[in-house]
Amino acid sequence: MEYGGAIGLGLLAGILARVLMLRSDYRQYPTYPHGYSTHLFMGIFAALAGAVTIPALLENEWTAVTFFLLVAEQFRSIRGMERDSLKALEDNELVPRGTEYIENIARVFETRYYIVIVVAAATALGATKQSPLMGVILGAVVFMWGAVLTRVETIGETVEVRAAPVVVRGSDVWVGDIHIFSVGLKESQEFIRERALGAILTPKNDEGRDTLASQGQRQAMLHDAASILGVRRDVDSPEFAPQTKRDIRTGRVAVYVVPMDRDEGLLLEMLRRAPVLESARGRARFMRLGYSGKRNPRAGRKRIGGNHPEGGLGSDHR
Repeated sequence: MEYGGAIGLGLLAGILARVLMLRSDYRQYPTYPHGYSTHLFMGIFAALAGAVTIPALLENEWTAVTFFLLVAEQFRSIRGMERDSLKALEDNELVPRGTEYIENIARVFETRYYIVIVVAAATALGATKQSPLMGVILGAVVFMWGAVLTRVETIGETVEVRAAPVVVRGSDVWVGDIHIFSVGLKESQEFIRERALGAILTPKNDEGRDTLASQGQRQAMLHDAASILGVRRDVDSPEFAPQTKRDIRTGRVAVYVVPMDRDEGLLLEMLRRAPVLESARGRARFMRLGYSGKRNPRAGRKRIGGNHPEGGLGSDHR
């Protein structure tokens, strides 16, 4: 078979790319072994679709190309599959992920299959046009390019995370100078004094401020921290549930947890390593209008109202 070697090499490169992107970490997803098996088999199909597309194009087999494009389109259902699987587990989580975190995870899984298809196709193209070595090089370059594009930003890059004392004053619970909630039971107050941990998250810039303003982002941070430290709560003990509270004057956010493992350093590290969700990513720095409005609020309001009959952004919104 003329293209057998190129197809085989592209298939192997695509499968290897999916294996490298398939890992289970502290988020405990995908599960092992069933989650691993599902994604490995789907990775094989994605790699085959990418590897066969190049020879089909070179031979002007447009029917085959259309067929494999339809196969690739089916990988859009991956997002729905992951979303439904994670939402089915939400009701049983003591600290839920939240809908925004689930959507972010599902989007990442869908993107990885497209990377597999492109890696397999690039490898097959290089092997067909030049040599197997060129195919491997081209596939590796595409894989690294995809890894750079899909890199996940962490909270610690735009937010300063530091420890803060949890103080109970009367019936009020404070983390640093930020009030969290009120609790009346003396037993709960004493337990919080002994076991609770706190942290203050301070934005380093406007992007960090916008990120911390997202409730979904804060829920994702609580879930990640609870997945490692554990939580000393049950369904009927809301006062021990991890919580966040935003200081509306400064944009800072207080984090309150009552963990099973009282490790302050680990809590701070988990908060710093929490991924920034795409829906929570700050956008102010990308908008020219946002900067002009900050420098001259009156001019900004005038320009907004002048571009659109409804006072919207009009054609300047990019």
